[in-house]
Amino acid sequence: MTGADDAGWETLRAAARDAMSHAYAPYSGYPVGAAARVDDGRTVTGCNVENASYGIGLCAECGLVSELQRTGGGRLTHFTCVDGGGEVLVPCGRCRQLLYEFGGPGLLLETPAGILPLSEMLPQAFGPQHLTK
Repeated sequence: MTGADDAGWETLRAAARDAMSHAYAPYSGYPVGAAARVDDGRTVTGCNVENASYGIGLCAECGLVSELQRTGGGRLTHFTCVDGGGEVLVPCGRCRQLLYEFGGPGLLLETPAGILPLSEMLPQAFGPQHLTK
């Protein structure tokens, strides 16, 4: 799946839409689903899960990264997320940081403006390389 591979992105978007259909969003009414391709060819997904205390809800990207780790780890290479209508969204800043940890600056994101590397969505990112022992 290359950056401009429409068929690959449509397949990934369909997985995100399926994940979104499992979201738990009774408070905001704003379900979100995410899907990503892993460097070994797997697809991982996640959906948002809200909580009555609002501030501790989990974004779809959190579920996706949890699924990545649960199924063997690896590096994310391609990512998309969708809203309740199936339209492409961009991850919030917190989730961009989370995606940076597991995909790095070269992770390709599907956005309403087209396919962009995470380095353009999170310039000058802080990462593991900044932490010294």
